[in-house]
Formats: sequence, C-alpha cells, structure tokens
Amino acid sequence: MALTQYRTRFVRLFAVLAAVFALVCVFSGWREHAAGPTNDTRYPVLLELFTSEGCSSCPPADDWVEKLDSMQPISSEQIIVLSEHVDYWDHDGWKDPYDSAALTERQNDYAHKLGLGDVYTPQVILNGTSEIHLNNKEEIEQAFQKADTAPAVSVRIDSVEVDAGSPGILKGRVEVDGNSQEHGDVYVVTALDHASSDVLKGENRGHRLSYVAVVEDMTKIGKLDKGKSFEHDFSVKLKPGIDPKNLRVIAFVQEPDFGKVIGAAMEKNVP
Repeated sequence: MALTQYRTRFVRLFAVLAAVFALVCVFSGWREHAAGPTNDTRYPVLLELFTSEGCSSCPPADDWVEKLDSMQPISSEQIIVLSEHVDYWDHDGWKDPYDSAALTERQNDYAHKLGLGDVYTPQVILNGTSEIHLNNKEEIEQAFQKADTAPAVSVRIDSVEVDAGSPGILKGRVEVDGNSQEHGDVYVVTALDHASSDVLKGENRGHRLSYVAVVEDMTKIGKLDKGKSFEHDFSVKLKPGIDPKNLRVIAFVQEPDFGKVIGAAMEKNVP
C-alpha cells in the first residue's frame, strides 16, 4: 500500500481518537451541569453508527458508541445506540460477520435524503436528521442539544419473549400513543447486546474488536397514522446460535422516507 494511503488513514484514525477524548470531556461536563427530566423520563435519542470490521478508522468510533451506551452522559436523554455494519468493505480482504446489505442500503438512503456527498465509515446519524462528524465536537454538542426535546410520540415494547413452541422465534408487542401530528413508519430492531470478533485479515488484522447493540434484524412492522395510536405484535426469526439473553429489542417511529425519528424505546432483558 502506498505511503500516502497509510498517512491518510493515520490522520483519519487520529482525528477520530481525538474526537473520542474531547467528547468524553464534553459529556462529563453535561453530566455535571445538564438539567432535565429524571432518569425515568429521559427523552429517547436514536444514534445510528454505520461501521465495519474492515475499516481501520472504525474501532475508535465503536468504542465511543460503547462509552455513550454505558455512561449515558446526558441527564435528560436516553441515548439508544445501533451499530449497523455495512458490507462494502468486504472486498478488502475481510468479511465482516455482522454486515448486512440492507444496512448498506439504509445508509445510502440517508445520504440521498440528507443530501450528503457520499457514504463512509464510521458515519453517525442522530435521530434521522443530523449527520455527526466525529472530529467536530461543537457539531456533536449542537446535535445532541437539538435532540434534547420530548419525542412526538411515546413508544412502548411489551411482552418480549422467546416463543415457547418455536425456540428460534422472538416475539413481542409495540404500542405507540396516537398524539403525533405526523405519519411515521414503525420499525423493530433486534440487536446483539454485546459482540466481539477476532479479525484475521484486512485493515484491522490481529485485533480483537468489541461492540454494543449490533443490529441483526431491522424490520418495518407498520405505519403510524396521524392522530391515531398503533398496536402491533411482532415476531422475529433469530439466527442460529444466538443467545436471547444477549439481545436488545429496539422500536422506533420514523417519519416517511428516512425522516426524523419521532419516538423510540428499548428493551434489554429478554426472558
């Protein structure tokens, strides 16, 4: 590989690492000074990280998302993270075991909707409306402050369990209050609570990488009509070998055509 390519990737990696450090400082300040609802009434904020095991710049962003998930540094917000592994790095010598062509398509749809020049990794989308550049802490702070408002709709996930008659099926129910002034698509996501991988080839060769909220399945289960409530049972076929106790279920409502996320909820302790 040419020396200029190594330099480019080093600069890119250093920028992400510097952003991670700066953001930990920023969030620490928010934890101390932010005023807002109690922990029981935090406003949900959906953060989507498009990432790949084939990308050497991604591990710092994966670590940053893991810190956000565990620290929950903003007192008024519940940050619901999704690690969405794309498949366009697979040609570079390593097949990401968590990747999905559907998630690559979702990233491309965001790029079209938000008028972005291109897709890349790591790329962060907040609440469906804001692209966050990890080397710009002011932009990140502004995006989270903008998201610090009550959601348009209240989302609940109930009765999540593995089907006793079909052990490979996870089922549950999503309920959405009908006070929205907008239409929305209702999604259910199953994600691995924690995951790790020993990378044997590609840019991250020789490294053990770890993640949180790794998306396994994202399905649109219906539509929320303006001014109406929504109730819908769902069932998801789990991949072989998945431990249901290592799953998260996330439900969110997004304005049509990859618009704003207007409500979200998460359930972690699957029976």
